Amino acid sequence: MRSLSTIFWLSVKELRSFFRDWVLLGLVIYSFSLAIIAQAQSNAQELHNASLGVVDEDHSELSRRITRAFLPPYFKSAEPIAERDVDHLMNIGRYTFVIDIPPNFERDVLAGRRPALQVAVDATAMMQAGIGAGYAQEIIADEVADFVSRHGFATVPAVNLAVRIAFNPNVTTSWFVSVMGIINNVTMLAIILAGAAVVREREHGTMDHLLVMPVSPFEIAMAKVLGNAAVIAIAAGLSLTLVVRHLLAVPIAGSIPLFMCGVVIYLFFATSVGVFLATIARTMPQLGLLYMLVAIPLNMLSGSNTPLESMPAFLRTIVQVSPTTYFVSFAQAILYRGAGFDVVWTNFLEVGLMGALFLALGLLRYRSVATQGS
Repeated sequence: MRSLSTIFWLSVKELRSFFRDWVLLGLVIYSFSLAIIAQAQSNAQELHNASLGVVDEDHSELSRRITRAFLPPYFKSAEPIAERDVDHLMNIGRYTFVIDIPPNFERDVLAGRRPALQVAVDATAMMQAGIGAGYAQEIIADEVADFVSRHGFATVPAVNLAVRIAFNPNVTTSWFVSVMGIINNVTMLAIILAGAAVVREREHGTMDHLLVMPVSPFEIAMAKVLGNAAVIAIAAGLSLTLVVRHLLAVPIAGSIPLFMCGVVIYLFFATSVGVFLATIARTMPQLGLLYMLVAIPLNMLSGSNTPLESMPAFLRTIVQVSPTTYFVSFAQAILYRGAGFDVVWTNFLEVGLMGALFLALGLLRYRSVATQGS
């Protein structure tokens, strides 16, 4: 009981120290608010309000149907332009897409002559061009097929595809990146805050004061783990509820309390990594360099940015020893697919066991360094 009381009051000391550090406090607030909003509202991975010009040399019902088929929010309303102005308008970046419908296009379609229709694309807008070209091809093909079927010339396709997109029907980027942003920031800030707490003691010369007090290195390290884990857990829960669910209106399919239980389990791993790195680093710049070597690969290879299935086989095998991989796995299962405890308990167990191992290593390393320092 005495040891638990000591850890509790040392954790309170860590919280007071954290709230006096305006830089770290600002970093936590920004990372779980403005940074999440900025990631979610970025349209870099989606087609959004692409500018479109149409050269209609046919002036037929079919050409008008094709022109009207390009609708917001993917495309702006189509603007009629002359063929002689196409090169100039695309050179100055006025339009990302220009559709050129040739004369007698409708007549040739109904006659089965397979006429050509040109879609000019400004590929300097790389993301818009790559996605938009596929959208334009599908929209035009659907309009032509529907028009032909109405005139009695329809042919039955050999294969009819019925595509059903689960959990994110409109493939909205913000639904994915906002939640994954929280997950990545949990790892980042847990390592930084726990590591900074240890380095700060060394830089301010208060480590020796702690060691001459009736407290053990284990109690000091556990207080840093628990205090900083509490800050990250509360910040992540508020961000998921207030920013993601309410402000960004991203639907959460599963149980937020169940997810927060998983976050707490994972934080024992992440904060212990921060403590371990802090026993190696002597200053905050050194801790920052070590963070880049450890945390960035953990996030990049966890499945939050790139699916594990797209990685080489040897890399998939290596990342199976990382608790971050299982953290991302059960987070996606709970928040996206509404999984319950009966589905994710194995991931919880794996994260807990590996987190306990890393916590033990971090505490042993901290005790060794603290004893030598005394």
